[in-house]
Amino acid sequence: MTPLQKMLTDARDRTLALVSDLSEGELLGPRLAIVNPPLWEIGHLGWFQERWCLRRRSDGSLTPSMLDGADALYDSSAVPHDVRWDLPLPTLQASLGYLQAVLERVGGRLAQGASDRDLDYFVRLAAFHEEMHAEAFTYTRQTLAYRAPPGRENLSHDDCDEACLGDVEIAGGEFRLGAEPGDGFVFDNEKWAHRVRIAPFRMARAAVTNGEFAAFVDDGGYARRELWCPAGWAWRVRAAAEHPAYWRREGRAWLERRYDEIEAIAPGSPVMHVNWYEARAYCAWAGRRLPTESEWEFAAATQPPGGDGKRRYPWGDAAPTAERANLFGAARGPISAGALPAGDSAWGCRQMIGNVWEWTQDAFAPYPGFVADPYREYSEPWFGDHKVLRGGCHATRASLIRNTWRNFYTPDRRDVFAGFRTCAA
Repeated sequence: MTPLQKMLTDARDRTLALVSDLSEGELLGPRLAIVNPPLWEIGHLGWFQERWCLRRRSDGSLTPSMLDGADALYDSSAVPHDVRWDLPLPTLQASLGYLQAVLERVGGRLAQGASDRDLDYFVRLAAFHEEMHAEAFTYTRQTLAYRAPPGRENLSHDDCDEACLGDVEIAGGEFRLGAEPGDGFVFDNEKWAHRVRIAPFRMARAAVTNGEFAAFVDDGGYARRELWCPAGWAWRVRAAAEHPAYWRREGRAWLERRYDEIEAIAPGSPVMHVNWYEARAYCAWAGRRLPTESEWEFAAATQPPGGDGKRRYPWGDAAPTAERANLFGAARGPISAGALPAGDSAWGCRQMIGNVWEWTQDAFAPYPGFVADPYREYSEPWFGDHKVLRGGCHATRASLIRNTWRNFYTPDRRDVFAGFRTCAA
C-alpha cells in the first residue's frame, strides 16, 4: 500500500467508525442549520473524492459519476443546506458501497504508479477533506446527543499544576505569518508567508478552564450587557444563552452533557462549546483580550528571544505524539488544560495544539496575494463574516494540524469543540 493509499484508507476507517452504529433515524437527524444529515454527509465524501480524483478533465470539465444523479445530491456548492433532508438519498449500505467503489478505483490508480502530480495533490485534498468531516461527524454526535464515538477513553482531568498558571512574557519581533512553499500540502488560506511585526505582549500559559469560566457565569456575566459587544448581546438575547451550550446547574454544581451522558464539569479542563461572543465577554469581565491571529502563531511557532526561526508545531518539528498533544486517538474529549508539558511552545504556552480549538480576535481574511486553489469553495466564500480559530482539538487528526492551520467559523457557533486562551489587555 502506498502512503497516499494509506491516507485514504485511514480516513475511511475513521468515517466508518463514526457512522456505522447510527440508526436509520439518527442518519437523518433533526433539521438544524449547524449540522448536515449524516447520511447526506457520507455520500458527499464519496462524491468529493470521485469528483477530484477520478472525474477531472484537463479542460476543467467532469466525466459522469459512477452514481447516477450524484451531482444533484452531493455537490455542496450547488445543493442548499436546508434541502439536504428532502433529497432521495441512497440507503446507508448503498452509500457505503459508493464510497468503497470510489476508494478502490482511486487506489487502483495509485497502485499502478500513476505519476500524476495533480492526482497526488487531489488525493491529499480528498483525504484531508474526509478527516475534517470526521471531526464534523464527532461534533454532530455531540450536538444531537448521540452516543460517544467508540473505541477511545478519556484521560485524567486532574494533572494541572502551577506551571500552567498565569502569563508568559512574549518579546515580540518580526516573523513570517503563514505557510512557506516548502511546508508540503497547505490550504490556500495559509498562503503565503508574509512578514509582520508583533509588539511585546503577555499570553496565558493555558486555555481558560471550566472553573475559570464558571466564575464568570456565577458573577452574572451573561446578564451584564456592558461586557458584550452589540452583536454579541443581540445573539445572547436571541439564543437566551445563560451559560455554555451544554451546561446545566444542579443545586450549586455545574454539570454538562457529553454526548448522551450528564456529568460534572471538570474544573481544570478547558471550557468548550463557547462561541466567539462568549469568549469576548469573558475577556471583558476578566480585564483580558483574545489574541490576534498573528500573536497566536508567533507564540506557537517562534523561539525567544525575538522570534528567531519558526517551528511546525509548538514543541518543534517532530510529529505529534500523545505525550505532546491531545489529538484524535489520544482521548475521547478534552483533558486538563495543564497536562502534556512536553508540548509546550518555546515561550512556555501549553497545549496550543490539540485539546480545544482556540478563538482569536481576528476576522477570517485572505493573506496578501491570495489566490484560490482549485477547490475554490474551501476558503473564498467565507472571508469577512467568520472568525479565525487556531490549534486543533481532541477530534482533529494529527496529520491535519500545524501552527499555520487556520480554522474559521461564524462568531455565533458554539457546537464545535472550541475554547480560547487570553492575553493581557
